[in-house]
Amino acid sequence: MTRFQSVISTIALASALPVAGIQSATAQDALSVGVTVVDMGNPFFGAIATSVEDAVTKLAGPDAKTLVVSGDYDLARQSNQFDSFIQAGVNLILVSAVDSQAIGAAVRRAQEAGIPVVAIDNTADGAQATVTTDNVTAGKQACQYIADRLEGSGNVLIVNGPQVSGVIDRVTGCKEVFSGYPDIQILSDNQNGIGTRDGGLEVTTGLLIAHPEVDAIFTINDPSAIGADLAARQLRRSGIIITTVDGSPDIEDALKGDTMIEASSAQLPAVLAEAAVAAGIALVNGEAPDNPEILVAPALVTRDSVAGYQGWDSAK
Repeated sequence: MTRFQSVISTIALASALPVAGIQSATAQDALSVGVTVVDMGNPFFGAIATSVEDAVTKLAGPDAKTLVVSGDYDLARQSNQFDSFIQAGVNLILVSAVDSQAIGAAVRRAQEAGIPVVAIDNTADGAQATVTTDNVTAGKQACQYIADRLEGSGNVLIVNGPQVSGVIDRVTGCKEVFSGYPDIQILSDNQNGIGTRDGGLEVTTGLLIAHPEVDAIFTINDPSAIGADLAARQLRRSGIIITTVDGSPDIEDALKGDTMIEASSAQLPAVLAEAAVAAGIALVNGEAPDNPEILVAPALVTRDSVAGYQGWDSAK
């Protein structure tokens, strides 16, 4: 059993909210939403931020306000951002946590001030609702692709990342797949590429130098995969199968281009954002969401299927 209760679509959640409830939250005073994400330099979190702004306008009206800031992988910065939101008197906070557990103190401060908190993409200790991609499934999809392509035998690397819930779950799902193949050897699974292109490049370079025989690489997100591909090409390594998670515009180009990246388990920022905003509006209105912990299913995109992939904007 998953720790989450259900997988639902944004439309289903939004339609379940009473129209009168949304009106009561916005009729007299425009809704104000504070949003802090892990890192706006990562295209996925930029898409989350844009999608949240769109969802707030869609569900709470054109006068609603969204304040978006970047945590920059800095817990102290993100904690201070919570305090700024509290001082600004926002009605709702959405957080993609830099540290899923340690952000709990800031979450409690917001709630003590009467401000509901919804976690998006990663869990956040104490949040009243959580909306994430089914990251275990995402890791399974990407690594099952590797296992199939290797026909159950080979040497693989896992380029890890910051230890937030989404990353942990992706690696868990990946390793669950590989555990079913005794002839697949994981050469490394604990090196932190920090979820960036440069981090993926640096970590993969070191790992490829240390391990002369590598057949495949799983990275925890698309920027890391792009860095891993660059590392392999700079070291004149070829024939390495690289898979990842996100389904970003950059990975669409990589899947269509001359790279070793072969698949990405795609997230849906628009779906995540609208579900999180809908849950938040329910909380602002004093209504507990029917499902406070919501999973959104990913979809594997490969070189063979990317031509038909509609991308991150497909759910808008």
